[in-house]
Order: sequence, then C-alpha cells, then structure tokens
Amino acid sequence: MVVSVPAERFEDVPDFDYDPQYVSVGELDMAYVETGDESADGGDETFLCLHGEPTWSFLYRKMMPILAERGRVVVPDLIGCGRSDRYEDREEYTVEMHYDALRTFVEELELTNVTLVCQDWGGLLGLSLAANQPERFARLVPMNTGLPDGTQEMTETWHAFAEMVATAEELDIGDLVENGCYRELSADVVDAYRAPFPDERYMAGARTFPGLVPQSPDDPGAELFADARDRLAEWEKPAFVLFAEHDPITADNRDPLRELVPTASEQPDVWIDEAAHFLQEDAGERIARRIVDFVDRTPSTSSSSS
Repeated sequence: MVVSVPAERFEDVPDFDYDPQYVSVGELDMAYVETGDESADGGDETFLCLHGEPTWSFLYRKMMPILAERGRVVVPDLIGCGRSDRYEDREEYTVEMHYDALRTFVEELELTNVTLVCQDWGGLLGLSLAANQPERFARLVPMNTGLPDGTQEMTETWHAFAEMVATAEELDIGDLVENGCYRELSADVVDAYRAPFPDERYMAGARTFPGLVPQSPDDPGAELFADARDRLAEWEKPAFVLFAEHDPITADNRDPLRELVPTASEQPDVWIDEAAHFLQEDAGERIARRIVDFVDRTPSTSSSSS
C-alpha cells in the first residue's frame, strides 16, 4: 500500500518556506523544493542536492539560499522520506527502486549542467546516476558518502546503527538525526525531522535503508555501485570531495573516494571541522560557500562530457 504524509505535519517546520512540488515516478509521487534561477549571477548552473537516511530536503535549508545566488537549486525527498510518497511494505524498498525513482525524477525535470551535491544515500544513488548519465552532470560534490560494492568493510558503529534502525520497537527519527550532528539542535528542528514520520506506517523506508547497503558482491545493488565505481575512475569533470571531521560512519570513505575520482585531487584537500555525519546541519553555510567557490573556479558548459 502507498501512503502520503498529511500536509499538516509540515506546518510548523522552521525556516523552510518552500512550496513542495511533485514528480510522478511510477505509482509514487516524489516531492521536491526548488529555489534560485539557472541564469543567476550570469551563469547557467543547476544544483541537485540529495539527502540520505533518514532526513529530507529540510536538511539543505542552510545551503539553499547561498547556492541560489549562483543558480537553480533542486532538492528532492527520496521515496519514503520527507513529503514523498512511501510504501508501507518494507519489501518494496530496494536499491533498484530508489535508483529508478531518482533517474525518473532527473529525466522528467530534464536537469542538465548539474552540480551534484550529495550525502549518505544521496551519494550512493546520485553518484551512480552521474556515472551512468554523465552528459547531465557538470560537477560532483560527494559528502560523507561512498559506493559500497559489497567488498568493503563496514564499521562497528555502522553495524550497530543498522541493527537498531531495523529492529528498534520505537524509532525516534529526530533523535537519530540529532545524534548524527556535532552541534545540538533546537527542539523545533528535531521535530522537523520527525514530521515525515507520524507513526510506524510511514517508517518502512527509513527502517530499510541500512539493510540495502550491499554486504557481498552478490547482494542487490552491488553491481550498480561497482559499475559506478568503474565509470567514476575515468571521470574527467571536476569533483570536490567534502567530508566532516567527526563522522564515525563514513570518514574512512573519504580518502579512497578522492583517490577513485581522478579530478578530485585537483581540488583542495580539506575536512569540514566541527561537523559530523549530517554536516549540512553543522556547517551548511560554510559548505555552500565552498561549493560556490568550486563552481566559480571550474567553469563548464552543459555540452561537456565525461
């Protein structure tokens, strides 16, 4: 069964006055917000900002106004998250489903000359899409993410998190997000992360994300991510890897990702200090300015190719 989150759940969300729009991705509607203009500051830029588990587009609220000064900013909610539709049945959630939904979303909006800004599962899905449709993407900004092809070793912290998310009798999404931040969050912000999850009926997507990470090369999704790794090893467009100093879940992915993408070493070798897994919360404004600087020093055209 497909369910939609009641609109009134989002009435008290702070500092996020963007009207949701929707794209049909099969039997589900994928929600997104956008701001800015492709012609902002004389450029022709589109920023596609992808969140991860278990957040939604609200995560990018501190970055959106700064990015919007440089171009169009498009921020979707992955299926099962935010204002997007969701399945009640956990078995409906697969890597293929999430990937196909994102691919359809990008194709329906005809996004091109995209600077991909992605974190957590937004990176797994977004980097895979960029690898397969390089003609749409001008730059990559992977943050606290990776491309697990089943050969990687996950940290004990990750395994504990995955077990808890899948099996906890009561799952408090607000607490999960706050625990993944370096800074303390205000009560209204924590409640904003709880907003898309009125009760257990709406949590199947959040419950399943960790279990979708391939643990073996034979697992579903492993081939998609392995193929993306192979393609990104030949990537010729700009890439800027931005990881947080205090993320125990993905920090080990940072240097291998910089080494995988050939152009990543051409950009500054930096860590985002005083930031943890949800670095958009901890350092959103600083990160957005770094991304704008990155765009300004790597001019591109939508016709460029990988």
